[in-house]
Amino acid sequence: MPVERQTFLRTDDILLADVRCGGAPKGWTPPRPATVFGLVMVRRGLVRGRIQGVEQLLDPASVYVERLGSEQQFAHPCGDDVYTEIVLSEPQVADLLGGDPTVPEGLVFTTPRLALAHRLLLTRARTEADAFELTERTTAVAARILSQLAPARVASGHPRSARTRRRLVDDTRAALGTGVPQSLTSLARAVGCSPHHLSRVFSTETGTTLTRYRNRLRLAHALERLAEGERDLALLAHDLGFSDQSHLTHTLRHATGHPPGHLRTLLGPPS
Repeated sequence: MPVERQTFLRTDDILLADVRCGGAPKGWTPPRPATVFGLVMVRRGLVRGRIQGVEQLLDPASVYVERLGSEQQFAHPCGDDVYTEIVLSEPQVADLLGGDPTVPEGLVFTTPRLALAHRLLLTRARTEADAFELTERTTAVAARILSQLAPARVASGHPRSARTRRRLVDDTRAALGTGVPQSLTSLARAVGCSPHHLSRVFSTETGTTLTRYRNRLRLAHALERLAEGERDLALLAHDLGFSDQSHLTHTLRHATGHPPGHLRTLLGPPS
């Protein structure tokens, strides 16, 4: 069966991909063990699964939780299928489930909030989102899915006292304030928290996501450098962790309404 796969994010812990299956054969695929832990969100089509001998239907209102080692077969009654795939490492699954990578049995159904978060993730993945933002968004979607199976375990890492939460936020802001580009995973490791819980606590305490706060800092640094007369936009983009000069230019224009050259003129000393 021809499979087209577009990978948006690949780290040691997370893979995010758009998968399109065409020319599906009739009947069931041969049985095979699952080699990864995956979350499959069908966007178009229907898939029948036979998991450990038990049949289940996968459609756009459900999520297939692929458990490592389980024997699975699939049939494609409608022909071509399109789905989003999230693959998580065992440590990442453990981080999301309170330290235990064992995933409870059960079906997951797509809520309106989950459906919207899923689609926004894809939209951002297809535009200018960087790995930091995609990691935060992908982790949040995975947490929403797993919280249907084990809500208490997904919530278990949340710091309980207001003082602890504030300290975590301050430590995170201090790490981001160094101006050194960091991945979400390395940032979480630096402040002693899992990426999921760091993202959740930071958003709750500040009212904004880590990605947006990081972008505000990068914007402030960019404006300062431009005010000082910085002309090497490729260097500026690299120093601030943008993917390239065009990403920096797009971000500045979107945030301020002006391209970098005009901002340099506006912010520079009077001629």
